[in-house]
Amino acid sequence: MIEIIQAGIDMLANYLSEHVLTCLIPAFFIAGAIAAFVSKQSILRYFGAQAKKYISYSVASVSGAILAVCSCTVLPLFAGIYKRGAGIGPATAFLYSGPAVNILAIVLTARILGWQMGIARAAAAVTMAIVIGLTMAVVFRQHDRDTQSNPDFQYQESDDKERRWPSLAVFIALVAILVAATTGISWMTKFPIIYALTILIAVLLIFYYSRAEVKEWGSQTWFLTKRIFPILLGGVFLVGVIGGIAAQFVDAPADEAVGVLVKDYIGGNSLTSCFTASVIGAVLYMPTLLEVPIVNDLFGYGSGIMGAGPALALLLAGPSLSLPNMVVIVRVMGLKKASVYILLVVLISTIVGFLYGGIA
Repeated sequence: MIEIIQAGIDMLANYLSEHVLTCLIPAFFIAGAIAAFVSKQSILRYFGAQAKKYISYSVASVSGAILAVCSCTVLPLFAGIYKRGAGIGPATAFLYSGPAVNILAIVLTARILGWQMGIARAAAAVTMAIVIGLTMAVVFRQHDRDTQSNPDFQYQESDDKERRWPSLAVFIALVAILVAATTGISWMTKFPIIYALTILIAVLLIFYYSRAEVKEWGSQTWFLTKRIFPILLGGVFLVGVIGGIAAQFVDAPADEAVGVLVKDYIGGNSLTSCFTASVIGAVLYMPTLLEVPIVNDLFGYGSGIMGAGPALALLLAGPSLSLPNMVVIVRVMGLKKASVYILLVVLISTIVGFLYGGIA
């Protein structure tokens, strides 16, 4: 028992020392700024069935990065736009993109699993959102024909042109801080860069934002932190404990034991292993960001046990689907539409993972 608990503590300590200061803290501030400074209404108003496709699908496919929602938070947003007349294509693209393109998850993926996997996940998730949405629109085109404009589905235009460039500058500075903090350069170089960028953000906030807006940014950052961070830490500890339990049955250290046990199913880059990983991701409920340590530590991607293809397949299917998530989707869209959506996520995740595994 002591060895099992120690495995969880060791994994948690390693996670805290390597990823919190340089990765998660800047990412939480970015997500908080998005939640505080970007209006959800300014995005959702492009999802109507009559909206231009290149606009609606472009917005829907990247909405996850803008909204930074998890698989549970996206469901009421999806239900709201779906029930109010959104086209089924943009709506389902939004449903997939919401959790799949989560900016925190993409950053953590690149940080822990490598920048290649981070880029592959981001690009594949955006592409999948568009493909899934377009496919749903073709299969259920009658839905859009029957959908009528709802007078209650109104959006208020806001004139924020004066703050367009200051807002962009704030986001660029925040991203630059994140990039600087996560690079391998010495802190003697990092610190002056981060300090200068912090001063720039402070100046922009003083001259272009009210105290209430800055307070809202802090409030949103703290809300995301207290909602996600404790669950993430608990999940990382649990992953370590599971590894410690698995180590009792195989001759392998705790951080590799589960991967060794399932190596025959997800160890290579075959189509079967990618499909298995997609199904595992679709069934498991994984809180936001927890899919990264699950792939890296529990299934052994970091130790070379899990193949790159199955790892990406799980990362693409896992955040957007889970058993509770599926139940809600069925209730909102109906069994037929929900079944096609779920099947598309699993199959496309499998194919993308298989293709990536062949070139990784």
